[in-house]
Amino acid sequence: MIRECDEHGYFRDEFCPICGEEGKFLMSDFEVEKMGRTMASILRHGNFDLPMDGQGFVDMREIIYAVKDRNPRMKWLKERHIEALVETDPKGRYQISGSDVRATYGHSIDLDLRHPTDDIPPVLYYPTSREGLDALMGDGIYPTDRAMVHLSATYGDAFKAGSNRGGEDPLILEIDTAGCIDAGIEISRAAKTVYLCDQVPSEFIRVSEEDPGEGGERGD
Repeated sequence: MIRECDEHGYFRDEFCPICGEEGKFLMSDFEVEKMGRTMASILRHGNFDLPMDGQGFVDMREIIYAVKDRNPRMKWLKERHIEALVETDPKGRYQISGSDVRATYGHSIDLDLRHPTDDIPPVLYYPTSREGLDALMGDGIYPTDRAMVHLSATYGDAFKAGSNRGGEDPLILEIDTAGCIDAGIEISRAAKTVYLCDQVPSEFIRVSEEDPGEGGERGD
């Protein structure tokens, strides 16, 4: 659930993690899940056909009107509920600018996303299956169901992403991002653990030898 502390703002828990106060109730776990899926549908995939600029921003009021129109039970929805979802999202999946909001990654539609390109780690990670390994090692990595290639900050993040996308025991690849950048491939930081690029040539890919128990939890 999401609550709001008068002093410390929005949080996802029973009590404020800073002061311990219960705070004001905003959204139940069910509502958070439902609204999160709706926002992803709109902001990542262009559903509801709302006006969107070239960087993926949509007016929050347009989202609210569209959601209420399709689901009268959501008549309680206000801008602060979207702000709370964005500010408390643990993965940094969304970004607010003024009265507009966008998804920071996961798009299936082509956009002119502008993310920071400085301080890119020298190595990033990408999950695949053992069946798909030969193709990637031969041809490189290109977008499939998404508009950009998504790379993970750690082995654990990549393992989690691969597991969530249907792989029970994903194989993790290490990406030589320094080599990619030297070759003229732009890599940008989209969220806390997610980086984007157009492609990864095969010469900058190798199978990770990291122990699966290292690098964080298994999951996305």
